[in-house]
Amino acid sequence: MKAGLLGIVGAMTMAVSAPMARAEYPERPITMIIPYGAGGTTDLSARTISEPLGKAVGQPLVMSNIAGAGGATGTVAVKNASADGYTMLFGRVGPHSVSPAMKAMLPYTLDDLRFVAVYEINPIVCVVDPKSGIQTVEDLVARVGEGGVTYSSSGVGSLQQIAAVMVLREFGVEDPVGAATHIPQKSDGEAATSVLNGTATFLCTNSSPLAGFVKAGQLHPLLTTSEERLEGFDAPSATELEKPALTRLVGWTGIAGPADLPDELVAQWSGWLATATEDPRFRQRMEASGSIIELMSPEDSDSFIRGQYEAIRALVDELGMRIEG
Repeated sequence: MKAGLLGIVGAMTMAVSAPMARAEYPERPITMIIPYGAGGTTDLSARTISEPLGKAVGQPLVMSNIAGAGGATGTVAVKNASADGYTMLFGRVGPHSVSPAMKAMLPYTLDDLRFVAVYEINPIVCVVDPKSGIQTVEDLVARVGEGGVTYSSSGVGSLQQIAAVMVLREFGVEDPVGAATHIPQKSDGEAATSVLNGTATFLCTNSSPLAGFVKAGQLHPLLTTSEERLEGFDAPSATELEKPALTRLVGWTGIAGPADLPDELVAQWSGWLATATEDPRFRQRMEASGSIIELMSPEDSDSFIRGQYEAIRALVDELGMRIEG
């Protein structure tokens, strides 16, 4: 009888202590994995939000750049991590929308992650050298018809490659894959430089890395994939150009954990991000580079990411751009 009583007491103690332990999360610093190297679009967004987010969390956020394989290396590190909320991922459009749609062989799927939020949207901006004589998208399409047009990107299977092809298709180019030559580079910066030095005719990429070049007059914007005109980019929006399909073509940043991240931790992260994204300094810095701060719920984030994946996958299948290796 005494042993039975002890067993009951022990079970009750465990039942009480489990939720108490959960309620104390986080008890220690949280590792935030950035799946790209320092200085890029994802790193900029992650490090800008880290200060207000860290204050909301109440524990240090340890920023860890784990680059490699187009974001796959860092993603796998989170996929394989314990779902205790102490290893989280800065998700990004490339590895978490484009790569799953384009690449047949990946060491993860979208089902391996649970997104707690998308908090930033980066519209795509297509740019040319101001000295090129190309002033509008129509000018670019006419130049494509003449032959010899090239476009740069941060690599094969990147958002930039998809963006250039989709823009050409939407503006009536019959063979957008073959009509212009793709010149892949290793980063956003190198892709922009290739337009600056005349190696490539145009580039379609996220607004953030282009803002400084456009402000300085070094690159001329032709369009943005936003619904409204972007501040700092004197170019028509996709809606203005009556190309609504292009508004789905955007970069984004969010935060995810392993697939089995508990509901209560997802709710905590949603609350922390709601506080962090209202920080005036964070918003000013991000909006100055063309970003749109738009916090989505976990459910809306998942729907948005999967919807973008489906749209890109449909384009990839239509144009035969699937990478099998």
